[in-house]
Formats: sequence, structure tokens, C-alpha cells
Amino acid sequence: MDDLKADGCDEVFFEKVSSTAPLEQRHQFRVCLSVLRKGDVLSVARLDRIGRSQVEVINRLNDLQQQGIHVRTLDGLIDTQALGKMAPLVVGLLTGLSEVEKSLIQERSRESVEHRRRTGGNLGGRPKTSTKKESLVLRLRQEGESYRSIKEQTGLALATITRIVKEAEVVA
Repeated sequence: MDDLKADGCDEVFFEKVSSTAPLEQRHQFRVCLSVLRKGDVLSVARLDRIGRSQVEVINRLNDLQQQGIHVRTLDGLIDTQALGKMAPLVVGLLTGLSEVEKSLIQERSRESVEHRRRTGGNLGGRPKTSTKKESLVLRLRQEGESYRSIKEQTGLALATITRIVKEAEVVA
């Protein structure tokens, strides 16, 4: 706060929140954004103060730029006012790169899922119970063991044991 005041800020907003807190929980930051007008300069200690992720920071920079609000960091990394007419180009470039990154991540995720499908890997959900354990559960149940006894002997959850037994009954 002292650095911002020393930097000549007219109004300083302060709040202690987790960096993972969504905008809805950042009351002071929302108030700060609401009082900004075209031509104002938003000074922040570091760029990570205006968003929780790279994409969020870039999108917020873009939104502020479109409103005619400049952003400056005390560490000197960003000063959209000093960029002059180049500011929209630079912020636009950052926005474009953010979209490229988002698209690449989605593509890698799709490729990973397809690879796991082709190779028979796990796509999520509950882990598969081995056929050996399923056979053991069914044998123990046929021998008259209770579900709880089977649970103690196999280490499986009651819900898993119940599912195995019911699926076997449907097949039979």
C-alpha cells in the first residue's frame, strides 16, 4: 500500500484474499474496477493482482484497454499508457496468444483421451476391479460369507461388493 501511495495513487484499495479467490470474493477489487473511468490508470503492485490465471489477467487487460483504462505495475513490467498507440496491439497480441494456448491445451487433452481409449487406459471414473478379486467375491458369497466379511477379506468397499454380486446375478 505504501508503494502505491508513494507512486501517486489517488485511491488505494486493499484486501487480503487467496490468489485463488474468484472475483465475486474480491470485494475491494470489484469496487476498484467499478470506479475506474476512461483515461484512468490502474496501478497494481504486480500483474498477478488483477487475475487468478494467465488467461484471466490477459482478458482483464483486454477489457480495461477496450474501456480506455490504462494498467501499470509497480515492478515496471506493464505500462499500457506508456505504450501509447501500441497498447491495443500489445494487449491484442497477448489476448491472441492466450487463445492459442487455450486451444493447444484443449487439443492435447483430446489427444490424451484418444490415446488412452486406443491403448485401453483408464479414462477416469472408478478403478477397475481385477477379475481375480471379482471371482473371489463371488466365490465367498456363494460360500455364504456376509458382505462385511467379504469386505474384510478383500479390502473392497461394500458398494463395490454389492455391484459385483448384482452384476453376476443379472448375467446368470
